[in-house]
Amino acid sequence: MAACSDFSKVSMGTKKLIIVGAGGHGRAVAEAALLSTAWSEVVFVDDSYPAQQISGRWPIVTNTQSLLTLVSQGDHVIVAIGNQATRKRLFDTARAAGATMATVIHPKAWVSADADLGEGTAIMAGAVIGIQAKLGMGAIVNANATVDHDAILGDFAHLGVGVQLAGGVIVGDSAWLQAGACAGYRVKVPPAAVVAPGTVLVAKD
Repeated sequence: MAACSDFSKVSMGTKKLIIVGAGGHGRAVAEAALLSTAWSEVVFVDDSYPAQQISGRWPIVTNTQSLLTLVSQGDHVIVAIGNQATRKRLFDTARAAGATMATVIHPKAWVSADADLGEGTAIMAGAVIGIQAKLGMGAIVNANATVDHDAILGDFAHLGVGVQLAGGVIVGDSAWLQAGACAGYRVKVPPAAVVAPGTVLVAKD
């Protein structure tokens, strides 16, 4: 078996993935993308450029101000930035340039064949997406988070590490549930809400 660090052996795709955002989440998305074998090459776009030109093992090729000139029709792009407003803005910029907004699924995630995944989503290691769950555009489901059956995660919403959504939970657009938060049955999280780490949300009867 090839070592996980030897991406030349584990990556079998023929496509390049442009990742906007070269921070820790961006590197995690890069690793997931290559381990999934859907892409053979990753490059970053990040505003640390040109002072910084590499993140982890991957090159940073330009900054976000040049995104429109970098992206060509059909290029595969994912925005890997935690801030919801920034992620939406750059998602819209890339899509307006003709990019194909990529969905990256870590091979150690479990995703139901009957789940509905919006374009540009990132589903990280250990995540579980249940049957008939629905994820909007540009959503993030971080490591070991669960979106159980029939739950809805709105556009550009963000589930932190270990967040647990019970079946049928509805999370509004651009909401952010931070690490370890838990939402029980019938909970509805308002759009743009920020839920503190470890919070337990219970439906009000």
